[in-house]
Amino acid sequence: MPYPADVRCDYYSAGVCRSCTWLPTAYAEQLSRKQHTCEQLIASNRWLSPVSSRESGFRNKAKLVVGGTPGDVTLGILDQDLRGIDLRNCGLYEPGLAQAIPRVADLINALRLLPYDVNKRRGELKYVHLTHSLAGKLMVRFVLRSMQQASRITYDAVVTAIPNALVVTLNLQPEHKAVLEGIEEVVLSPTDVLPIPLDHPVELSPQSFFQTNTAIAQELYRQAAAWTAVIEPTSVLDAYCGVGGFAFHVAAPGRHVVGVDVSPGQSRAGVELVAHDALELAKSTPQADLVVVNPPRRGIGKMASWLETSKVPNVIYSSCNPTSLAADLRVMASYDVTEARMFDMFPHTEHLEVMVLLSRKSNT
Repeated sequence: MPYPADVRCDYYSAGVCRSCTWLPTAYAEQLSRKQHTCEQLIASNRWLSPVSSRESGFRNKAKLVVGGTPGDVTLGILDQDLRGIDLRNCGLYEPGLAQAIPRVADLINALRLLPYDVNKRRGELKYVHLTHSLAGKLMVRFVLRSMQQASRITYDAVVTAIPNALVVTLNLQPEHKAVLEGIEEVVLSPTDVLPIPLDHPVELSPQSFFQTNTAIAQELYRQAAAWTAVIEPTSVLDAYCGVGGFAFHVAAPGRHVVGVDVSPGQSRAGVELVAHDALELAKSTPQADLVVVNPPRRGIGKMASWLETSKVPNVIYSSCNPTSLAADLRVMASYDVTEARMFDMFPHTEHLEVMVLLSRKSNT
């Protein structure tokens, strides 16, 4: 089976992992397919050229299922029989992350942690979540069924095995279901913040959201900043702001920027991040000149209807699901898609990020 030269995967060849469903497809063809999908769903006055990714070494995070037995664990996924498949040498991870994963496996083996057996519904360690910063630091989260073996996992043990671990936590997920993390987080390290260097840096806490591909996330923020510079709004509302990536990048002197999310990042000069329901805040405050939305896959729901009846002149909508974006745009018929762009956040899969600049039609 032919592969692009720099992304051949032995796991795919052996049939043990097919997560990268488009891996045998030449990368230029992958981009073409994704661009075609977006253009078929979303009518825009102008499509900018797609933003391509590195074909390997681009993922900044790994959410690894722990399988196997104490002293001989697997880190990766589960097969059809719910047994662990080891993928510790996956080529998608950033170099610093790729180097850390075998060390994490060695640490788990040394601590004799008991992997959770889905079939038998017993065991302790379910997942390990790793996030890598391009500054070279790591966030390491151990997802446990209970605190029974928690005392074995200490901050000193982790940083001895993984010297660049900055944030170390235990997450409790006691339920027997396919949920990757629980609500309770126990921080073992002196800090619970992982800085991510960008044009305008952001800080990740253990359960905060950040895009999987740092380089493409930066291009996404730069495009939003460029569109905002043309619009020159005096006020911006960043709905579903997360750690504030869009809010910080569209901020400027004299511009009032508010980011809102159920669990936002930290405010800083010129940008206020608040914990609130995005739609309720939008309804209860003076309307912004620009609204930025970056919702989950399901789209913005009732926010689309509110925007349609509002007087907000401009919207920047970033979406990981062009189908739900297209559905929301049908509700927002008073806006033109002035410009649009596809960002390849997830090479070798059908998934993508697409962002559009919306301007209210002059007769509405």
